[in-house]
Amino acid sequence: MIKAYLLENWALILVTMAFAIILKTTIFLETKMKRRMYILIASVFLLSFIVFAEFNQSSQGMSREVRTVLTAIRYSATPFIMAMILYTLVKKVRWFVFTPAIVFTIFNVVSIFTGIVFSTDESNTLVRGPLGYLPYIAVGLYSALLIYTLFRNCNKQSSEIIPIVFMSLAFISGLVMPFILGKDYSKIFCTTIMIALFVYYDFSILQLTSKDALTGLLNRQAFYSAIDKDAKTVTGVVSIDMNGLKKINDNEGHAAGDEAIETLASCFMRAKNSKHSIYRIGGDEFTVLCRKSSEDEIKELVERIKKNISETKYTCSIGYCFCANGEKTIVEMIEASDEMMYADKERFYHTSGIEKHRK
Repeated sequence: MIKAYLLENWALILVTMAFAIILKTTIFLETKMKRRMYILIASVFLLSFIVFAEFNQSSQGMSREVRTVLTAIRYSATPFIMAMILYTLVKKVRWFVFTPAIVFTIFNVVSIFTGIVFSTDESNTLVRGPLGYLPYIAVGLYSALLIYTLFRNCNKQSSEIIPIVFMSLAFISGLVMPFILGKDYSKIFCTTIMIALFVYYDFSILQLTSKDALTGLLNRQAFYSAIDKDAKTVTGVVSIDMNGLKKINDNEGHAAGDEAIETLASCFMRAKNSKHSIYRIGGDEFTVLCRKSSEDEIKELVERIKKNISETKYTCSIGYCFCANGEKTIVEMIEASDEMMYADKERFYHTSGIEKHRK
């Protein structure tokens, strides 16, 4: 039995070991994030034992009752693992993401006695019930939500899009391949998920060199690289500076200041599209590089940013510069954008009565 499991899951074992080693030696991740990753890969690994026992032992005299229980566990574990992936990879996702998985589990438990989702016939073969496609719907819904959320929250750079596309292919295969390969696909499902997670994690670690740890925006190093390599495609620059961060840090503490920065970063991300790259240049200073954008598009971006910020308790000073005919270098565009932003900040000081040195 052990030999058969090793032969069937050796690739999964190797990937799991490599994953655990990388997690152990990675210094970039928070302890909470590491803990969730360990729980996630352990869950996938444990599921492989359930899958092996269900399919390999059912042909060796396993009772129908045991087979039915193992199937219920497998069908229930899959949406829980998908929810755990979402909970682990996406910031600010809360525990209630597991609620649909709990509902699917209830259906699977009920199915042990009623066959509403699945049952086993006299030959111990799995038979779909009236809700037989519910497990695939569960995986599909979680997969769609995960991919949508990851794509929405990324900076639309190729280094971020590629692993998301790879993970999408892995999850799509989990929905399509069972109808092509039949039940045998379940034997490689855990390996497929583990490899997809491993690849995504490796890409994420590589991206840390160009991303700001607090906000997930591109960092100053990435900004300098962009204006050095891609300056010709930039037709607009937007400069953003938060108002009153020092006051928040002094009165409420730096944790509150970090929360403010994260909130504003979320406002910027929701306002951008694929033509925009957002960089955190300093503590409360941000720059948006707009590629192949018209002035109207840049103005619309600024208005979306202002609208999003107005829904929070924070304020920002904003300026922009548009130049599509090459009359200004990107450095000159940044200077012009900053100048407009500083003028906006002066107006903020004047109307709010906050002393300038309190920024």
